[in-house]
Amino acid sequence: MLVGKGVDHTPPDYSFEGARGTERASASVEVRGLGKSFKGRRVLDSISFEIYPGESVALLGPNGAGKTTTLLTILGVITPDQGEVWLRGYSMPRGRRRALEKTGFAAGYLSLPDLMRVKEALLVFADFYAVPSPRRRVEEVIDLFGIRHLERSLNGTLSAGQRTLVSLAKAVLCGPEVLILDEPTASLDPDVARRTRRLLEDLHEELGCTMLVTSHNMREVEELAQRVIFLHQGRIVADGSPHHVAETLGAEDLEDAFIELAEVGRNQRPTV
Repeated sequence: MLVGKGVDHTPPDYSFEGARGTERASASVEVRGLGKSFKGRRVLDSISFEIYPGESVALLGPNGAGKTTTLLTILGVITPDQGEVWLRGYSMPRGRRRALEKTGFAAGYLSLPDLMRVKEALLVFADFYAVPSPRRRVEEVIDLFGIRHLERSLNGTLSAGQRTLVSLAKAVLCGPEVLILDEPTASLDPDVARRTRRLLEDLHEELGCTMLVTSHNMREVEELAQRVIFLHQGRIVADGSPHHVAETLGAEDLEDAFIELAEVGRNQRPTV
């Protein structure tokens, strides 16, 4: 059980309920032939992958590779031009409401309403997620992320790093089966980022959730991800463990592999 320091009661049951009776329930995330264009530019070019319960996966690639578009399509925010997406066994975006009941999402470019205080905003989202015992759960995540000193602050007055921590707290309110994080520590000081990564590792292990994360911090990826999916110009050019990706490209580490892969043309796919 993962609860905040000083919290000694048992949290509500956040065990997996899943999408029983659906043919796609075995994969937490399934993407098939996904394509998307904006203003005539092909952003995603028929990509396919699966992520299974309990996996921790990093979606990598240079700016403009299609990472955020992929995440937002998985979440049902963007409708693809072609292909299909299933999240927690539910077809997206048609099954979005049910799929998001146990899906947490945090991104540096999204924040809670500026004119609401941190604690009241978390309570609103706990209600949105239909979290059992919402006040108790909000207290837990406030302690978990060490943001007790911010609970009465207006969201609009928070620093970028503070907003990131509050956003992560919001993302785990529902005890997620799937946790999707877009650059989760980009705005944090190095020491806070390190503590946050450790916290995310603990959450992944103790909740047994599926985690899909984007990051330009290769050290962070190596700490958090068991598997890397690398996008280049809207296509998947590598899919494997961080070590395997680096080894296959003759790189010493994932950072060198990132640089190598960024230089790979869309028609030159390494076998990973």
